[in-house]
Amino acid sequence: MKLDYAAIGKRIRARRTRLGLSQEQLAERADLSVQHVSHIETANTKLSLPVLVQIANTLGVTPNDLLCDSTPFAAESYHNEIDEVVAECDVHALRVVAEIVKAAVPALQKYGAAQSAEPMDKS
Repeated sequence: MKLDYAAIGKRIRARRTRLGLSQEQLAERADLSVQHVSHIETANTKLSLPVLVQIANTLGVTPNDLLCDSTPFAAESYHNEIDEVVAECDVHALRVVAEIVKAAVPALQKYGAAQSAEPMDKS
């Protein structure tokens, strides 16, 4: 299995910015250099397992949440990500999101982008 370091870096950057943290703040809290954080986010370096765990803990996510683009068992991480994105939506916005998802899933299945027509188990 090959890790997608670019995707990991993008997920770290997305979570960091969602939390309103600068690279400097993340680096300080995770006990890393700013340059190392920058290189991780841009996939200019491969991060070690201890560094991945440090960053995940600092960002309040699991390592799985950061690795989900590199594993076939990522459904829970994607469910968590969706939950986080819609957590601040009002009822009207949630309804719109639900309608978009309902329309998108059959289209994905029709064009072969969805693996299965069965819903994923969130438990």
